[in-house]
Amino acid sequence: MDLFEYQGKQFFAQYGIPTSPGGVADTVDEAVAITERVGYPAVIKAQVQVGGRGKAGGIKIANNLQEAKMYAGNILGMDIKGHVVKRVWVEHASDIEKEYYASFTLDRSAKLHLAMVSAKGGVDIEEVAATDPDAIIRYHVNPLDGITISEARDVVARAGIDEPAIEGVSEILVKLYDAFVKGDADLVEINPLILTPDHKVHALDAKVTLDDAASFRHPEWEQYRATQEYDGREKLAKERGLNYIGLDGNVGIIANGAGLAMSTLDVVNQVGGKAANFLDLGGGADANTMTSALEVINTDHNVKSVLINIFGGITRCDLIANGIIEALSRVELKAPLVIRLDGTNAQEARTIIEPYVSDKLIIRPTMLDAARTAVSMANGGDVK
Repeated sequence: MDLFEYQGKQFFAQYGIPTSPGGVADTVDEAVAITERVGYPAVIKAQVQVGGRGKAGGIKIANNLQEAKMYAGNILGMDIKGHVVKRVWVEHASDIEKEYYASFTLDRSAKLHLAMVSAKGGVDIEEVAATDPDAIIRYHVNPLDGITISEARDVVARAGIDEPAIEGVSEILVKLYDAFVKGDADLVEINPLILTPDHKVHALDAKVTLDDAASFRHPEWEQYRATQEYDGREKLAKERGLNYIGLDGNVGIIANGAGLAMSTLDVVNQVGGKAANFLDLGGGADANTMTSALEVINTDHNVKSVLINIFGGITRCDLIANGIIEALSRVELKAPLVIRLDGTNAQEARTIIEPYVSDKLIIRPTMLDAARTAVSMANGGDVK
């Protein structure tokens, strides 16, 4: 569950991480009242769960009452990459001497928590990673040990953080780890983490993703859940009980198992494509589940091909193949389908599907072959 910036700052405050004082508003009058309270200049920031707010005009600095009214009115209701702004966060504008970056997430391959710290904050961290990877210090933390203040100082110093900020950034790094672990988060990120001219350090932004699997420990998360926004695809998937995340590519993905679904996204990217979604069928892939999956995929007009990647284990491939055929009799596909089946009774499954093979339904023996075919068709090329 992704939090809005203002919720992330409220979350950080529980763990002693300093942020700029401010408030959230969903009307112009409320926004103006907050600017009057925090004082000018005030920053008015669109609250949407998508990047690029500033470039889209969703972040403005108001120097007086008239500007506050104008900017709040312009931002509320604005469409930013398909997300309509329903509320704004208003805070006093900070004087900034330097901008840094800090985050914690889980490194699944290493089976350890991962800290990332950089003296190059305030810009797209992916761009920094691509153009200057050495500018990001990565530090693995054993969850049994945690991170000490001395370890934090070492990481911060190696990241090239300025001397006046080392102690403040180190203290916040320890608190950020505390928020990550005790708050049951998948990601906690501060970008930028700023140093002010009077050498104070605080979080200017907050990005937090909570682990839904831990929600039973956090009844207070209901306040966050009530504000969650889903696009049409995600809303339908949620109603059908599917594990679905909408993306912005043109290759629809259906797989059985979260790990396989992630691997499928990676392979599609590897062969030059871009996934339109993450969709995990879970342990079952019967006709009803497959029908629901295809109906959700059909609602995405950007999808130009669909890749079904199945590995049969306890659920046999022949049963899954029958489910696919039954689902296709219920759903009129808008894009060609590429199927890869492997595992238990895979050959029997291919035999079941073979009579239905056409230029709109294609079987491929491996995940790589299937991905290449799906990407080629999505991009208007020939079947490969």
